[in-house]
Amino acid sequence: MSTTVIKEIQIVNEGETFVSDILIRDGLIEKIASQIDNIQGNPTEIDGYNLHLFPGVIDDQVHFREPGLTHKGDIQSEARAAVAGGITSYMEMPNTVPNAVTQELLEEKYAIGAARSLANYSFFMGGTNDNLEELKKTDKTKVCGIKIFAGSSTGNMLVDDEKTLESIFSECDNLIAVHSESEDIIKKNIEIYKGMFGDNIPFKAHPAIRSVEACFTSTNKLVKMARRHNTRLHILHISTAEELALFRNDIPLREKRITAEVCVHHLWFDAGDYDRLGGLIKCNPAIKESRHKAAILKALLDNTIDILATDHAPHTWEEKQNPYLTCPSGLPLAQHPLLMMLDFYHDGKISLTQIADKMSHAPAACFKLEERGYIREGYKADLVMVDLNAKHTVAKENIYYKCGWSPLEGHEFKSSIISTFVNGNLVYDRGKFYEDKMGERLRFE
Repeated sequence: MSTTVIKEIQIVNEGETFVSDILIRDGLIEKIASQIDNIQGNPTEIDGYNLHLFPGVIDDQVHFREPGLTHKGDIQSEARAAVAGGITSYMEMPNTVPNAVTQELLEEKYAIGAARSLANYSFFMGGTNDNLEELKKTDKTKVCGIKIFAGSSTGNMLVDDEKTLESIFSECDNLIAVHSESEDIIKKNIEIYKGMFGDNIPFKAHPAIRSVEACFTSTNKLVKMARRHNTRLHILHISTAEELALFRNDIPLREKRITAEVCVHHLWFDAGDYDRLGGLIKCNPAIKESRHKAAILKALLDNTIDILATDHAPHTWEEKQNPYLTCPSGLPLAQHPLLMMLDFYHDGKISLTQIADKMSHAPAACFKLEERGYIREGYKADLVMVDLNAKHTVAKENIYYKCGWSPLEGHEFKSSIISTFVNGNLVYDRGKFYEDKMGERLRFE
C-alpha cells in the first residue's frame, strides 16, 4: 500500500479547524501532527497550503440503479460521480430490478459493488408485504439497514399492510429506514388534480399532491409505532416543517432510537423553482414552499434532524421530459452535495465544522460505522480536499452522472473539490479518476 503525507492543510474535524500535517499509510490515518518529516518509505507528498481537508462524505441514501435500470445509472458511473463530489461511502437503496428483497439478491449487489465501486458501499435490504422472514436474516454488522417504502416511489415496493408494518417494527432489530408518505392521501390528491387538469397537471402542483398532510400523517404514525416497539427507526428525506415536532434534540445522536435525515435538494430548491425546472426537480417527497426549507435548515443545525444526504436518483433526460403523471421522480445529486453546502457556508448559513458533522460524523454515528466518518489516527483514510475559493461552474462537460444532466447546470459554486481519498487511495484528483483499487464493504458495530 502507498504512503502519503499532506502538508500544512486546514483540517476540519470534530468541531475544530486547524492547520496540520497528516500521514496516510496502508489505507489508514497513521499520524496527525503539526509537522511530519523524515518518513520512511519514500512517501508521496502533497502541498495542502490554503486547502481544507474534510472527512469523506457518507451518503446514507442513493439510488445507483444497478441491476436492471442501468440506462439511468450504474454502480460504476454513479460511484465515480460521488467521489468527484467528495462522497467516500454510500448506502444504496433496494428498488432496483429485481428488488433486493432476498438475502441472495442483496449479496448479488454486494458482488457488483466489490467489482465496480470506487467508493465504499453498503446496500439496504428491501422490505415488502411478504418477506418478513428474509428481513430477519439481515446481518446488521454487514448491512446498513432495512428499507421500507411507506409511500410509493420509483419501483413497486410499497408496504401498505398495517399488520406487516407492525411485525417488521416489532421483530426486526436492524435500523429501519423509511420513505414516509401517506399513499391514501396522495391518491386522493391525484384524483382531485386530474379532475381539475386532466392529464395536463402542472409540475407546480406536485407539493400539493404529495402534500404536507401526506408526509406528517405517515411520519406521525411511524414514530408512534416505533415508540411502541422500541424500533430503531430512521426517517428519510424530511421535507416539511410540521414533521420536525416529532423528533428530539435533547439527547446525543448515539442514544436516539428515532432519527431523521434531510436531503440537500430540500434545502436548496423550493416550490418557486417548478416554473423554471419543472420535471427536473420532481421528486418524492416533493420540494415544497420556502418556509419548509428555512425550518428544516434550522432543525438540522440544532440537531433535531441528524444527518444530511442526497437521495441521488438519476433518470434519463428523455424520461424527465414526460408530462407530470408519467415523469419519474428523482434527481441526480451525488456529485455536488458538499459544494452545495459550501455555498451555504459562504452565505453564512452553516459553519465548516457543522458541514463535517452533518455529512460525515453524524452518518457514522447514526449507522454505527466502524472506523470511518472522522479524521482520527487509526481510522480509514476517507478524505476530501477542498479549495474554498476556487469557483466551479456545473456544465455538461464536467457532469459524471450516466444520465448526463443536473438541475444545477449553469450554477457557479464558490468552491471546488480538489482530491478524494478512499481507504488511503487517491481516487479522484482535479478531474482525473484513478480506478486501480475499488472501495470496501462498510462494516457496522
